[in-house]
Amino acid sequence: MSEHETYDRLVALLDEQGALYRVIDHEPEGGTERVSELRGNSLAQAAKCIVVMVKVGKKVTRYVLAVVPGDRRVDLNAVKALLEGTYVSFAAREAAERLAGSVSGTVLPFSFDEKLELVVDPDLLENEEIFFNAARLDRSLALDTKDYQRFAQPRVEPVAD
Repeated sequence: MSEHETYDRLVALLDEQGALYRVIDHEPEGGTERVSELRGNSLAQAAKCIVVMVKVGKKVTRYVLAVVPGDRRVDLNAVKALLEGTYVSFAAREAAERLAGSVSGTVLPFSFDEKLELVVDPDLLENEEIFFNAARLDRSLALDTKDYQRFAQPRVEPVAD
């Protein structure tokens, strides 16, 4: 799936479900701090999306899309413990981009791939709106947090450092 297909799929889902969201066009940027400045949101409102690889024993590999507030980092050990893993690391860029359906810096806080488990830190959900790059470096969405939870149906666990 290309970035534009991922973007179109997300917007179609949000429109179909009547979600409250705003599209924010900005200069191309994938870094959480810089893009938050361009959008005018606090770092705590930014959904930082990181694909993590967890080995469970020697034969099972699982992937988690860990979503944390933009002013925090993913706690890899928390993700490892959550999945009862034996090894954890950031996913290889190629695997992360394939599973997410978009390039690094534009990963959505949604999973459209059954092999990518969505886990969101509860602190992000304390905001009325969350902000994220919408599978594009030049476009972001501000999405009502209640709508986000309703559509994404994330597993909510403390995974932020």
